[in-house]
Amino acid sequence: MAGLRTYQAKRHFGITAEPRGKVGARGNTFVIQKHAARRLHYDLRLQLDGVMKSWAVTRGPSLIPGEKRLAVQVEDHPIEYNKFEGTIPQGEYGGGTVMVWDRGRWVPEGDPHRGLAKGHLAFHLDGEKLHGGWHLVRMRRRPDEKRDNWLLIKQHDEYARKEGDKDILEQKPRSVKTGRTMDEIAQHKRKAKPRAKRDAKRPVIKRSSHR
Repeated sequence: MAGLRTYQAKRHFGITAEPRGKVGARGNTFVIQKHAARRLHYDLRLQLDGVMKSWAVTRGPSLIPGEKRLAVQVEDHPIEYNKFEGTIPQGEYGGGTVMVWDRGRWVPEGDPHRGLAKGHLAFHLDGEKLHGGWHLVRMRRRPDEKRDNWLLIKQHDEYARKEGDKDILEQKPRSVKTGRTMDEIAQHKRKAKPRAKRDAKRPVIKRSSHR
């Protein structure tokens, strides 16, 4: 499907366990996946038009309204990706461990298509960890930039925190899907597919004395 061509072209599905996926039904789910790739970040995904619109939030979401977190817009992902938790093999696109850090429903303020086009998407999250209002604000693209950079900003509401309050990322570090830590997810992957033993017995091949 057109909406997922970029996503599918970047991946080798015979190697990675990520879902191939297809454009699905309309809905309002969201997921945030902690992703220890080349650089640790948190992927924010909002369901719209049968796909997950996606941003890589470099330092993760902050509950302090004054803190602006860089959110780099990336390719649309399939809705099936919301359930993906595991390790993408090294050498593959996005290689590293992925955790389902939060999930739930999102509600846009006004028309989300218009908000995305104008570069200011306001919305509310009702997740297991994150709640309340948020803003995604697009920055002006520089000549050397290939992707749109946005800022993820918490709205002032009852769910906001102040400077010096506990960081939600440190306060609630575990997966909402399995309760595991990043290390436990990575270890599980390694145990699930052990490498062949190098000291396995090999057949003895007799070489001829003739050359």
